Amino acid sequence: MDQTVIPFDWARMLLGEAPPSFLWEILFRTVVIYIYTFGLIRWIGGRSISQLSLVEFLLVIALGSAVGDSLFYPDVPLLHAMLVITVIVLINKGLDFLILRSDSAQTAIDGKPNWLVENGRLNIEQSSDRGMGKSEVMALLRLEGVRNLGEVENAFLEANGDLSVFLANPPRPGMPIVPPQEIRPLPQIDVHTSGAERIEGLCCFECGTLRAGDETECHHCGHDVWTPAIVASCVRV
Repeated sequence: MDQTVIPFDWARMLLGEAPPSFLWEILFRTVVIYIYTFGLIRWIGGRSISQLSLVEFLLVIALGSAVGDSLFYPDVPLLHAMLVITVIVLINKGLDFLILRSDSAQTAIDGKPNWLVENGRLNIEQSSDRGMGKSEVMALLRLEGVRNLGEVENAFLEANGDLSVFLANPPRPGMPIVPPQEIRPLPQIDVHTSGAERIEGLCCFECGTLRAGDETECHHCGHDVWTPAIVASCVRV
């Protein structure tokens, strides 16, 4: 049976069961593993954290586990840790080779872009593929300075998570997204109401598609609630 733990045992909390001299071994382990890992990272190359692909992100996680355990666990031999790190890096290099040689392998490994906005309207099915809701897409557009869906000709969520926005010139009428709908809700118009079917200049409240003629349901997403479509008063240059 394990020995009873004594609360606030400072020797146990600070040093554990290892002798104080083990601190010098930790220092040595850290220096060796750091220099070795640094050399391998320099060899495989790298990008900034915001540009990490899925493969590179997994590489960071795997290396972090292999490196961390070898730094302060006395029962983890350095050569074992170095072998694990080497194998992880070689797997990463192999995947990089496949990506360079095969477009299908690149798509399978890195993924593909999603077409979030097309001609001023949201592609709900595309954002759903990436687990994103309407509010999240609009938040990403606002971070790019977009005030109205009508400003956007196309927007793509790249495989690495970055958003590419291409502006319409000139901007068309569309759904305003500034301020956020969570702060100032947009008016909702039900064209099934008597007389409302003749209102012009509407867009779908769900996806932003401009209303065509006197249709009562959006021809893109099938929703039947509309909101006024306006032209943004301020467009980026």
